[in-house]
Amino acid sequence: MENFVLIGVFVLLGMLFRRLEAFPKDSAQTLNMFALYVSLPALILLKVPQIVLSREIVTAAVVPWGMLLLSIASVLAAARLWRWDRATRGVLLLVVPLGNTSFLGVPMIQAFFGAAGLPYLIIYDQIGTMIIMVTYGSFILALYGKDGSVQLSAMVRKMLFFPPSIALMVGILARGWAYPDKLAQVLHNVSLTLVPVVMTAIGMQMRLRLPRRVIGPLSFGLAMKLLIAPLSALAVCRLAGLAGMVVDVSVLEAAMPPMVTAGALAVVAGMEADLAVAMIGIGIILSFGTLPAIYWLTRMIP
Repeated sequence: MENFVLIGVFVLLGMLFRRLEAFPKDSAQTLNMFALYVSLPALILLKVPQIVLSREIVTAAVVPWGMLLLSIASVLAAARLWRWDRATRGVLLLVVPLGNTSFLGVPMIQAFFGAAGLPYLIIYDQIGTMIIMVTYGSFILALYGKDGSVQLSAMVRKMLFFPPSIALMVGILARGWAYPDKLAQVLHNVSLTLVPVVMTAIGMQMRLRLPRRVIGPLSFGLAMKLLIAPLSALAVCRLAGLAGMVVDVSVLEAAMPPMVTAGALAVVAGMEADLAVAMIGIGIILSFGTLPAIYWLTRMIP
């Protein structure tokens, strides 16, 4: 509970800092870049060598792909039923399957499961979310964007040279080798900056824009992302006889609000900008209520 309250405090600080002239307008982007290039790679380098390869860890890699298929089918069915336009359909196809599984995921998983849940998060995020973003995300941006200029090859290069991806590969190569104590302590100390930096940046980026025309697709998209998808993952795992922390972490990761980067790319690609912005901002706010509820359900449903 203390960790969850701390997350809320940093979000509120970010919202406050956004209103102060002392903070430049691009402060949130600077914090995001620090997290991407410093804090998150340090956490990955620290935790990846601790991952124990086992049959159960496959769950964390499979669940995000299952959520992708469920999201695509649901969005396409809803778009046909309610006759949403192309720009609206493109936003939902992009942001509903892609969750904020690293930036928001790390502090939330730490709050609910402690450090023991982070290796499963890394598998979910890197094997699931990142690869989905590069492959499927590039396809949606090219198909529904105005200029169709997004190229898969360029996205793949960015992923391979993305600092968290490099940290993942280095961490895998370092398996079986113990870090020197001083290096491990440095990585630990740097990784601790992730939560305050990321949550402050999220607070700075929160925007509430809600034109009447986006209420329908917004309600569907957030219900799908925050509730239906994770509950479906939980139900399937329990019916398959799967349980344990790896399942609970995967379910909570599936419940994360839409990825900020996915929403930003949707806007740049010329899709329904108001819907993309609302999905991100309102999704983050609502997740502070839905994530504890999903976590409670994982404890109540054995």
